[in-house]
Amino acid sequence: MPQAKTEDRATSSSPSAPSSSRIFARIWRDYLRQQWLLMAVAMLLLMIEGSTLGLLSWMIEPLFDRVFAQGQTGAVMWVGAAIFGLFLIRAITSVASKTLLTAVAQASSTAMQIDIVRHILRLDQSFFQTNPPGALIDRVQGDTQAVQGVWSVFVSGAGRDAVSLVSLFVVALAIDWRWTLAALIGAPLLIAPTAMAQRYIRRKTRQMRDESGQRATRLDEVFHGIAAVKLYQMEDYQLGRFTALVQRIRRALVKMSFSQSIVPALIDVMTGLGFFAVLLMAAPEITSGERTVGEFMSFFTAMTLTFQPLRRLGGLAGTWQSARASLERLYEVLDIAPGVFAPARPAAAPATTLIRFDQVDLSYGQKPVLRGLSFTAEAGKTTALVGPSGAGKSSVFNLLTRLVEAQSGAITLGGVPITALDPAVLRGLFAMVTQDAALFDETIRENILLGRTDVAPEVLARAIEVAHVREFTEAMPLGLDTPAGPRGSALSGGQRQRVAIARAVLRDAPILLLDEATSALDTASEAKVAEALTTLSQGRTTLVIAHRLSTVRHADKIVVIVEGQVVEEGTHEDLLARGGAYATLCRMQLVE
Repeated sequence: MPQAKTEDRATSSSPSAPSSSRIFARIWRDYLRQQWLLMAVAMLLLMIEGSTLGLLSWMIEPLFDRVFAQGQTGAVMWVGAAIFGLFLIRAITSVASKTLLTAVAQASSTAMQIDIVRHILRLDQSFFQTNPPGALIDRVQGDTQAVQGVWSVFVSGAGRDAVSLVSLFVVALAIDWRWTLAALIGAPLLIAPTAMAQRYIRRKTRQMRDESGQRATRLDEVFHGIAAVKLYQMEDYQLGRFTALVQRIRRALVKMSFSQSIVPALIDVMTGLGFFAVLLMAAPEITSGERTVGEFMSFFTAMTLTFQPLRRLGGLAGTWQSARASLERLYEVLDIAPGVFAPARPAAAPATTLIRFDQVDLSYGQKPVLRGLSFTAEAGKTTALVGPSGAGKSSVFNLLTRLVEAQSGAITLGGVPITALDPAVLRGLFAMVTQDAALFDETIRENILLGRTDVAPEVLARAIEVAHVREFTEAMPLGLDTPAGPRGSALSGGQRQRVAIARAVLRDAPILLLDEATSALDTASEAKVAEALTTLSQGRTTLVIAHRLSTVRHADKIVVIVEGQVVEEGTHEDLLARGGAYATLCRMQLVE
């Protein structure tokens, strides 16, 4: 896959974008159908509000002809009361409909955010290797917010504005159909520019949303890598990259705004031409007495009141194209099928924890990682995986836990293929401690419990005791309730590792996976973590990945992996005696 726009891989345009009707049908099925009652009530209220404009313009004729021209003072009260009543109805229906439509918009947007996060969480690891967190955050927040208010706009357009136009044109036609046709003389001007503007708006919205994802990714990387930015004096470099990005977004937004304003502007021109044509026709008829001033003012009011509804309806096309671009981006992610799924009839959990890899092949894209990998890890024993960087050791853990799927070969656990197990059951068999312990911006206690509410206080106390967590939390004013900071930045590397070990102790899984768990620690921290890991691994099937060979010399079996293949396996003493790849690695580390 090209590397040019890695910030937002999932945003690449599909070869043939789905039609507007298909997208709207999916949105209705997935999110709006549940809100149909609120939408129906809002639509009714908006129709009542829209109809008041026609009645208002109709009341202008008696106001001018009876009250102003003929001086019928008795008509003042009922005409004034009628006009006040219309405005009162508009006020009540406006407040009620806006409240209901806001509820619809928020409910659909919230459901959309929940659905896309739920779906993303179910995707396999390869998806996250090509879609950075910042871009995904923008999908969840930016794109859903971009479509949040579109339903309010469309319901308002279909309800209030459409009814307003119909009622106003009925009044205009009732007064004089020739004047009405003259007022619409400029309508053909809207056809071609509207179609062109729609395509341009959609393209620019797509560009703006894609680059918004890149902006979120850039900020995520800069803020999480702030230490490196400062150490290598990259402030100006990173600011330059960010500036170029936001400038492109600014230009796209300006062009999009220009395109969206074209149709309402053309409606202004059409309206101006229409008024001019009506004046040319009406002026002689009024001066000759064929028409009254009240009739003209009623017609004039009706046509004037069509101005704002017509502008809003004219902008609907642009609004939809903007929302459509974001909806396409959302459905591109929602349409990605998870690579890992539960079988229709899952097998029972295996009776033993014997792990076997048999001729397993794995590739990331076009890059082969494992080539016919075969080895066995005996139940209840410690098996170490060693080899040069990039040999595929960490991929073994990803395959075991089904974070990724092998292209070929078989992986069994207790004789049961892992693909026959429910992923939740399979992953429940593993506890894992890695070099970079993933901590969340929550308290130490919450980072250990990970949402569990069934942990008894004495069980938690044992976990933090085994993992040597108590040694550093006792010195903290808030103890276990001390915030760990973003990505655990408030803790040292050794402290983060011990929190991760406490998690593994609580999990109490039969298989323990250790991935470079002590490689980045100082001597004092390493001793504490190693002691905790030794206690944790007792009685468990343990797989260890380590570059520091001194940490695995006592393993029951050492498997040497080079370029995705097993080249040697045996105990530390056996492998040294053979004088092969393992012995070479040991000599290299002794020289270092």
